[in-house]
Amino acid sequence: MALKLKFWGVRGSISCANPSHMKYGGNTSCIEVRAGDHNFVMDAGTGIRNFGGSLVSNGDRVSHMLLTHTHWDHIMGFPFFVPAYDPKNTITIMAGHLTGHGGIKEILSSQMNNPMFPVPLEAMQADLQFEDFEAGDSFQLYDDVNIQTAPLNHPNGATGYRIEHGGKSAVYVTDTEHVPGQPDQNILGLIEGADLVIYDSTYTEDEFPSKIGWGHSTWNEGMRLCQAADAKQFAIFHHEPDHDDDFMDKLAAEAAEAWDGAFVCREGMEIILE
Repeated sequence: MALKLKFWGVRGSISCANPSHMKYGGNTSCIEVRAGDHNFVMDAGTGIRNFGGSLVSNGDRVSHMLLTHTHWDHIMGFPFFVPAYDPKNTITIMAGHLTGHGGIKEILSSQMNNPMFPVPLEAMQADLQFEDFEAGDSFQLYDDVNIQTAPLNHPNGATGYRIEHGGKSAVYVTDTEHVPGQPDQNILGLIEGADLVIYDSTYTEDEFPSKIGWGHSTWNEGMRLCQAADAKQFAIFHHEPDHDDDFMDKLAAEAAEAWDGAFVCREGMEIILE
């Protein structure tokens, strides 16, 4: 009945294939979730390429792909997700910010159209199902996996997800921008009492004022929200590309000193909630 998460991509904005980014990882957002016998994935950043390779080598499959939003860093890995080209697979792709904007199928298809990409969506031979919902909706992904969602404060919209299985809960909140001194009630409701909160911590408090309007937050705000909502663990996520390993080591030490429930995500990290 355990709820297991593996981070295949933790970087924000653009992937970083640099020696100075190897400890924490350079691939963009992608998180594998295993809930009992079920396996699904959150976001399709560049990390999803390695995730897909792992599925193929292990003879495993994924049933759902839940997208927070469709900015490039969260979907640029989708055309390289090998399981989507396998006709034996059925994958349901879901998003909560595109009703009235063409829907998720249209957006993913346009990314792969000429002259943007040489291989069209139609080349993917898996049975791809596309489902749009409204951020704020709740639904059952499987009989024993409940999903609660909330809208996030991000340009063009984004969706936060709460996953509940076997009495445990993990919440994925990226990308979002906070308003200083005004805790986001949508997020507080979503993370209340959660076992794990993964939160957009792109900027430091010093960097944030010059980035207002860009749609991101700080680890300090994530910690404040988690403590206010009585969440148990706080995972610092969506690392800024200019924050190399040395920078992230210092940030990790500062966050751990501020609260023992806080830690920095690294590519390849696995967390088991049981």
